[in-house]
Amino acid sequence: MLNAILYLAAFALLLASYVKDKKKTRTALLKAWKSFENLLPQFLVILLVIGILLAAVSPETITLVLGQNTGWVGMGMAALIGSVTLIPGFVAFPLTAVLYENGGGLMQLAVFVSTLMGVGVVTLPVEMGIFGLRVSLARNFLNLLLAFGVAAIMGVVLT
Repeated sequence: MLNAILYLAAFALLLASYVKDKKKTRTALLKAWKSFENLLPQFLVILLVIGILLAAVSPETITLVLGQNTGWVGMGMAALIGSVTLIPGFVAFPLTAVLYENGGGLMQLAVFVSTLMGVGVVTLPVEMGIFGLRVSLARNFLNLLLAFGVAAIMGVVLT
């Protein structure tokens, strides 16, 4: 229902824009289409990655490695995987949702997505070149601690 209301509002606003200034609306729609064309390959990558993951890894394996019953060991595995993986956010969040639907534990996936977005082992050399060794290591370590803190809070609040 909410989706229908949002689509209706977007269409009404688009129509109002078109009535007010046809040229600007056409220009905006062309820019939006170009953006969509530029993002389309990345969205296809999302579908491909999630498809390959689901084909290669069974829900039982996800539960075994990142399931709710894995506790701190599973959170550590999730932190390790998230820290060394380089995935953009628009891939990370749908991937995390799929992992959750296939047996991943809430706290484990909170650590996973938090380290995925905040801890960058792969990008550490570039980061050290910009910020220096001390700042880069401190930032990554603090983000690692924050990931476990977020997971603990989510575990208390949502379970």
